[in-house]
Amino acid sequence: MLLTTVLLALSGLAPADTVHPKRLALIPVPLVYYTPETRLAYGAAATATVHFRRDDNFAAARPSQLTLALAYTQNRQLLLYLPFQIFYDHNRYYAYGEVGYYRYNYYFYGVGQQEVPRELYGVNFPRVRVNVFRRIGAGLGAGKLYAGLRYQYEDYRVSSVAVGGLLASGTVPGGLGSRLTGGGLGLFYDSRDNVFFPKKGVVADFSAFLRNRAVGTGLTSETTRFDRYAADVSEYHALGQHTILAVNYFGSFTVGTAPFNALSLLGGSRRLRGYYEGRYRDQNVALVQTELRFDVYKRLGAVAFGGVGTLGDEQTLLRLREPKGAYGGGLRFTANRRDHLNVRLDYGLGQQSSGFYLTVGEAF
Repeated sequence: MLLTTVLLALSGLAPADTVHPKRLALIPVPLVYYTPETRLAYGAAATATVHFRRDDNFAAARPSQLTLALAYTQNRQLLLYLPFQIFYDHNRYYAYGEVGYYRYNYYFYGVGQQEVPRELYGVNFPRVRVNVFRRIGAGLGAGKLYAGLRYQYEDYRVSSVAVGGLLASGTVPGGLGSRLTGGGLGLFYDSRDNVFFPKKGVVADFSAFLRNRAVGTGLTSETTRFDRYAADVSEYHALGQHTILAVNYFGSFTVGTAPFNALSLLGGSRRLRGYYEGRYRDQNVALVQTELRFDVYKRLGAVAFGGVGTLGDEQTLLRLREPKGAYGGGLRFTANRRDHLNVRLDYGLGQQSSGFYLTVGEAF
């Protein structure tokens, strides 16, 4: 989610000497961003940077970070959020995830090929996502490949729906609320030279959530089960001293009956900028997007981006003849030179759609 990127990125604004010699440093940071889903959001956060005693003599040990944040938006949305990433025992163990509570409102545009005029609905939900990995491999890529377990919990309490809308009809799985639990397996590979602004390398995240369980709430208590298989891969190539080509491949495939809020989707600040997050959602999604990043002057940079995605369901794995395209451009300002952490200003255009984004960190 966007806020995870913002908070973990902002935590990199701490000076390098807050990790050593101190094992614990607490860093307050302001929180401001803008997306079509929230409009202007503002709040405050506190980041704890931790370095474990076991890693004192290991120069390559990455610091662990936990951030507690509170944000409020122009759309009267409230977010209380704790993202974390933990490295332990010479980077042998890696855990990341989030614990949060959200009072939110979204627009719903239908599922799959059943598109409807947008419906505004409200939702309150606690969410827990935990991923725990251990480094594996002794050959090619040793020290960069992790395998582990994933867990998710979300109690999606729909508080309001549009009168006479599709969600109000009760025909959409989870449309009146659902409680989701599930776990699975994961692989994670990372050979990037820089976490915030890579110039070379690959990062790949593969997941298989098996036998997720969703219990309907509201007027229905139907229980459904589904599996999801997903891959998120990005590669980076330096085309010269001042130009980088970044390419992202994403796929998400669902087997079974998932509540609408757990379906694969397109749109938002990371996947097909220019579309509202969830403007398109279905059982399956495949996407490729590219971004050309280049320096302009000192801390100022610029990007041009474009992408195309497609959706599918049980009958048609992917509807390749119905692509969804988007493109746009943006500016970058390097707020932290040490880690090349950028403030991102983007404008994206889709099919009869557009979006403006102001946040921290790259889209991929």
